[in-house]
Amino acid sequence: MISRHAILVEAREWIGTPYQHQASVKGAGCDCLGLVRGVWRALYGGEPAAAPAYTPDWAERAGEETLLAAAQRHLLQLPIAQASPGDVLLFRIDAQSPAKHAAILDEEGRLIHAYWGRAVVRSRFAPWWRARCAAAFAFPGVDPWPS
Repeated sequence: MISRHAILVEAREWIGTPYQHQASVKGAGCDCLGLVRGVWRALYGGEPAAAPAYTPDWAERAGEETLLAAAQRHLLQLPIAQASPGDVLLFRIDAQSPAKHAAILDEEGRLIHAYWGRAVVRSRFAPWWRARCAAAFAFPGVDPWPS
């Protein structure tokens, strides 16, 4: 069983990694998906599938739920209200768009995520993000968060 503590320790080690589209190298560069992929590799070894090449506007152009579908294949979906630290959250930047941003829920109402023009950061899970949260997922084989 994988501990949520291990997920959070690994995700926090990525903080400060510069934003780099399609990358997934701790300390060198990553995007939001690259962060989740890197945490996956630290927990399980190899990735469950290769991420295809994607452009910054892939979700808008394709209009498909590519990120959501991939998360449903490899992670365990749960109600957003039941998300606990260590879970992966997906976001729609606007209501009409497919989900295209990912973050890892941290303790104290925080998110760990990478986004354009920044690095991997730990930021508040503020109302702006809460309103855009589209789905929540647990990593497979993760222990429950203590009540």
